[in-house]
Amino acid sequence: MKIVSLVPSLTEALFDFGLTSEDVVGRTKFCIHPAQEVKNVQVIGGTKNLHLEKIKALNPDLILASKEENDQFQVEELMRDFKVWVTDIATLEDNRSFLTHLGKLMNKRETAENYNRKIDGVFSGFNVDQPKKVAYLIWKNPYMTVGSDTFIHDIIEKLGFENMFGCRTRYPEISVGEMSGADYIFLSSEPFPFNEKHAGELQDVLPTAKIIPVDGEAFSWYGTHLAKCSAYFKALISEDIE
Repeated sequence: MKIVSLVPSLTEALFDFGLTSEDVVGRTKFCIHPAQEVKNVQVIGGTKNLHLEKIKALNPDLILASKEENDQFQVEELMRDFKVWVTDIATLEDNRSFLTHLGKLMNKRETAENYNRKIDGVFSGFNVDQPKKVAYLIWKNPYMTVGSDTFIHDIIEKLGFENMFGCRTRYPEISVGEMSGADYIFLSSEPFPFNEKHAGELQDVLPTAKIIPVDGEAFSWYGTHLAKCSAYFKALISEDIE
């Protein structure tokens, strides 16, 4: 089966399931994991700016897309000629279902079960009685955060925190003043590349909040990536957040 993946985290999942560059024939320029394998796969554009003719020339048996990450009109164009699996993963339970389905499709049921078991273990024991409020920032100028219908929100809550913007949806714009009640402000490494300079700027105006740069992949990459984040999450909570 020849597969084109339009989503970085799903590309990683395919290789984690044991596929090779002979199976995964197309990927986006943002598909960077696993590095040694993806370098042998043809790049077919960005997640929202696909080169449709390149994809059509590959004549894939299956295209993996995402409702969240890909352009609807481009995906619909591909649907006219190819089988397209449009994923819609907003919770850990959605992710479990995706991996289970992928396991059936690839005849890798045991692999899927193993990854689901590992991910369950990653999030065991993080619930707390009085969760601390977190503002998770994904963009600057304007500042943007995550609402309750996002995958990042579910990860935040499963780690035992409270998303202080959980009463909103999608990716709302917020002001600095609206973050004043946060116990922690997480500055994601993607899509906006927050760094220590940005942390310092916020700390000056929000002196009571603990501002922490975080790995955006750990919070937003669904699929198999979460199975590799146990040590990161434990370190984040036990060492950085005291």
